Amino acid sequence: MLRLGYKASAEQFGGRPLLEFGVLAEQCGFDSVLGSDHLQPWRHTGGHAPFAFAWLGALGASTRRAMLGTSVVTPTFRYHPGVVAQAMATLASMFPGRVMLGVGTGESMNEVPLGVEWPEIKERFARLKEAVELMRKLWAEEFVTFEGTYYRTRNATIYERPPNGVPLYIAASGEAAAKLAGRTADGFICTSGKGRELYVDTLLPAVAEGARKAGRDPSAIEKMIEMKVSFDTDRERALEDTLEWAALALPSDAKVGVEDPREMERLAAALPAEKAASRWLVSTDPEEHVAKVAEYVQMGFTHLVFHMPGRDQERAIRLYAKEILPRIRRRFGGES
Repeated sequence: MLRLGYKASAEQFGGRPLLEFGVLAEQCGFDSVLGSDHLQPWRHTGGHAPFAFAWLGALGASTRRAMLGTSVVTPTFRYHPGVVAQAMATLASMFPGRVMLGVGTGESMNEVPLGVEWPEIKERFARLKEAVELMRKLWAEEFVTFEGTYYRTRNATIYERPPNGVPLYIAASGEAAAKLAGRTADGFICTSGKGRELYVDTLLPAVAEGARKAGRDPSAIEKMIEMKVSFDTDRERALEDTLEWAALALPSDAKVGVEDPREMERLAAALPAEKAASRWLVSTDPEEHVAKVAEYVQMGFTHLVFHMPGRDQERAIRLYAKEILPRIRRRFGGES
């Protein structure tokens, strides 16, 4: 069953308005509301970074139906994986059947400001694998003594432990993490706008390969993608909204070692407008927009989480719910 979700952008809005947007998204028919977890936002001007776990508690208490969770949190540096496991188990116990945990290897901008020495990707990936193993044990076992390379516990117990654990999703931008998602996770997460070949030739096949090697059914793993969409009746407004997120279009090597939101904002501001919009599906025509979204469903993604870049999120949510969601559901089915 196809799920259609709303990405609550914690880098762009404070906790209270973000909560109101999440509640509105559920009321307008979105199936999930997933929040990012940042210590530092992508830009200083107008930037925000509310604490994800506190915000999710408020969201769960303010909604009744939508799936809620992180997309994504890093359970390896500023958080010990045992603390993440405890936080999510509490949420899953309070809101049964509605909570998922999305995890990834992280970004230096959220860790280095707290004194973390940022390692190479090999270590970050090894830490994520170990953190996933430990969190699974803490959700399944009563007393956990764990001796890993990076993390240790001694007779650790999580007392607010949901009977079936917490659905765990792994974010990946490359083959190794995608295979890990296939081997061990309930779901896989990536982001749109990076070229069809990445998804159909690398990421989705890697998820399937990882699953098969672990004796799992690849179709049982939810394939989630954060869809970068800027839909509006006014094309100029749709394009202008993407400027808020110009940093997403920066080359990877330009962002390495940039942990100050002021510097990230400066680098992003130097991009031409057409480059800033390059990661976004920008459209004023509902049928054209749905046709572009449909390409991702046809690739094999089963949970689309729509990230809208503009400041007027209420307008964007209502417009998307009116013009886009019904068209997608008529074409592919889905929840709500």
